[in-house]
Amino acid sequence: MAGSGGVGGGAGGGQGAGAGPGAALRAPRAPLLLAALVLGAYCLCTLPSRCPPAARAPVPAPARAEPLRAVGSPGAPGLPVASGPGRRRFPQALIVGVKKGGTRALLEFLRLHPDVRAIGSEPHFFDRCYERGLAWYRSLMPRTLDGQITMEKTPSYFVTREAPGRIHGMSPDTKLIVVVRNPVTRAISDYAQTLSKTPGLPSFRALAFRHGLGPVDTAWSAVRIGLYAQHLDNWLRFFPLSRFLFVSGERLVSDPAGEVGRVQDFLGLKRVVTDKHFYFNATKGFPCLKKAQGSSNPRCLGKSKGRPHPRVPAAVVQRLRDFYRPFNRKFYQMTGQDFGWD
Repeated sequence: MAGSGGVGGGAGGGQGAGAGPGAALRAPRAPLLLAALVLGAYCLCTLPSRCPPAARAPVPAPARAEPLRAVGSPGAPGLPVASGPGRRRFPQALIVGVKKGGTRALLEFLRLHPDVRAIGSEPHFFDRCYERGLAWYRSLMPRTLDGQITMEKTPSYFVTREAPGRIHGMSPDTKLIVVVRNPVTRAISDYAQTLSKTPGLPSFRALAFRHGLGPVDTAWSAVRIGLYAQHLDNWLRFFPLSRFLFVSGERLVSDPAGEVGRVQDFLGLKRVVTDKHFYFNATKGFPCLKKAQGSSNPRCLGKSKGRPHPRVPAAVVQRLRDFYRPFNRKFYQMTGQDFGWD
């Protein structure tokens, strides 16, 4: 596996016995420079993309513009919208996490429902683009008719400290969906995604632990995201548990209709998306959507979904399982759900 030996291994092995003091001082620079370049590339790969552009057709200003107020505030009229079929609304429901948990699959499954309208890209409003304002955010949303639900998904919201307060400021009635997955498997999947973009990345083991198999490095985002209980603590300062639905990423694969059914119930929707909409793709190891009406082909998620994971030593996996166990158990207690990861 690329980088499995770590960065800088054998740094001094190429120095000859007769090398001068200048050579002895210069030699270590190469591995250090290599480490800096590789880690720099990794950081760039893990940075989110830019803020998405607003809708092409700008929302015209009314004759008497009203001040912007948060949805749900007493007497809030909301932003004026253009005439036409439906209105652009703030999302009533958000898929807030977690990265590599199955959020894209869930959103695509929900978009089969005629009463769900969702923006396809991740707007990253509540973590990176908040300074653009709520008017800009709402301009990104698709138009909806009365009775339809507007949604968006940005998995990084769940691990962003400021996101809960900002979302609460938009509307304290927002429904929050969190797709969670075994944090060890999730971390490896996260690493696999980054490795596909940065082939020279150090090994999973080198990034997950300090000093070989020393303490787990919670500063690494792939590890930190899996501390679900800690992140949920922050959200519960703003929202009651009743505003959350926790979806099992594992069951979203093994029983997609069952998990999507729970989500439809949570959103107050009729169960329109059922097992008749899914089939299991053995090649990808993932459920796909049966052909849509008017189409001759089934629809699966892109090639980046279901990519094979790199081989990680069993000792590394076990260390991480032991590390996450107390955090998982606390998360089970907080949510009232046992996800069976231990």
